Amino acid sequence: MKKAEINKLSKEDLQDKLAELQKQIEELKMTHSISPLENPLQIRSSRRVIARIKTALSN
Repeated sequence: MKKAEINKLSKEDLQDKLAELQKQIEELKMTHSISPLENPLQIRSSRRVIARIKTALSN
């Protein structure tokens, strides 16, 4: 999710997306601890999108 896409969303949509991504990252971490993920960079990219959303919410 790019910065321009995040800026277009309302605060409510951002909060919903944030909750969804946090749940997704928990599932990815659990799956990765049991058996390695095919693409472990998904965890990193999810963390970065979460950071972008939190930054947008604080502004």
